Amino acid sequence: MTATPQSNRYEDRLPDHMLQAGSERLADEQQDFLRSQALVYRFTQQELRQLCDIAADLAMWSADPIDRIWPELPEDQLGPKQRRQRILKQIRDHWQGLREQPAHYPAIPVARGYSAERIRRVQVEKDRLGLGWCPVASPRTRCCNLMTLDAVENCGFDCSYCSIQSFYHGDEVRFDSRFAEKLARLEIDPERTYHIGTGQSSDSLMWGNQAGILDALLDFATRHPNVILELKTKSKNINHLLKHEVPPNVLCTWSLNTPTLIANEEHLTASLDERLKAARRLADKGVVVGFHFHPMIRYDRWREEYGDLFQRLTDEFDAQEVALVSLGTLTYIKPVIKQLRARPEFQSKVLQMPMVEADGKLSYPDEIKREMFSFAYRTLAPWHDRVFFYLCMENQRLWEPVFGFDYPSNEAFEAAMKASYLEKIEQKRRN
Repeated sequence: MTATPQSNRYEDRLPDHMLQAGSERLADEQQDFLRSQALVYRFTQQELRQLCDIAADLAMWSADPIDRIWPELPEDQLGPKQRRQRILKQIRDHWQGLREQPAHYPAIPVARGYSAERIRRVQVEKDRLGLGWCPVASPRTRCCNLMTLDAVENCGFDCSYCSIQSFYHGDEVRFDSRFAEKLARLEIDPERTYHIGTGQSSDSLMWGNQAGILDALLDFATRHPNVILELKTKSKNINHLLKHEVPPNVLCTWSLNTPTLIANEEHLTASLDERLKAARRLADKGVVVGFHFHPMIRYDRWREEYGDLFQRLTDEFDAQEVALVSLGTLTYIKPVIKQLRARPEFQSKVLQMPMVEADGKLSYPDEIKREMFSFAYRTLAPWHDRVFFYLCMENQRLWEPVFGFDYPSNEAFEAAMKASYLEKIEQKRRN
């Protein structure tokens, strides 16, 4: 492109602040290219931000960079404004076309140098016990009213799509130095059934018994049999649980995904084989287990590879050993998208998806969700009526098309979930 500036409104070189969202993660030549085109076409600041977002996404997806897809337009057929609009449209259309196509992952992911050594573990004294409601609960979605317990703050894994790190302290993982003491003092109504999970602010098992957290949790569950305590993980670290008695009201649940997605998007986590082996060993010990498919991600081989995974589950686990299967998918708030685009040299396809407004957030269109969730539920048919299935963080309008039923309220959903879990727990107590 050899066009020259048509006005002196711009300086010879745009100031860096004109290239905002995502520019810091672009290669120098891409930043220079956008600066030069901004001088030629006099893009507005908003248009430059859109171009930077697109350039950042292309780099993240390992797609052709923006300078290679930049349109060549004949100068003598269009005025300056029309040329700018045509360029923006063609760039956006190319970007949107990539989002509409299922992503393709390489058979062998490129090594990116992820390292658990970046994590700094510190003990802090918190003012109070971190017990509250699920942080992603919303009146716009069917919610199970889970209570969450912050045994640890921040995660040592590096899943591409995870929002935990946007809520906490960068690479600092915090352990409450008085967690056990405060948990022991927590007053629980003995006439009420509680469902409490520890996997929302960090992985429940990857830290083992560091700072005595597992001992404190097992003791808490033993003293309060009316509490359903869920430990959710992508780890294989079950050594402490194998060596100690696990109360029957403790559920150990694994977040699962296909080997392709684990290798490319769930960095530093245990492999699928390691997760399933850990779940199998605890089930053999008599612990009730469960499985979360959240997020399910659409890519070119999703149907085949999720199908193999679902078949493996029903082959390796009896429904009586399994309390739950949850289904969900990628859901973003805008600050998380901005954070993903800002990560330097970050390779991921989790934003290469058709994205629409979904109950105050951004996610797949409903038709894609229905397709993925319905496929999962049909494939897991041997567990129907014997395992509790639910959608996590999804609108109630999806329940009937996927499961053939819905709950009239969040309270009804919560009651059904607890009743189903308690039935499995009572079976273990009798055994």
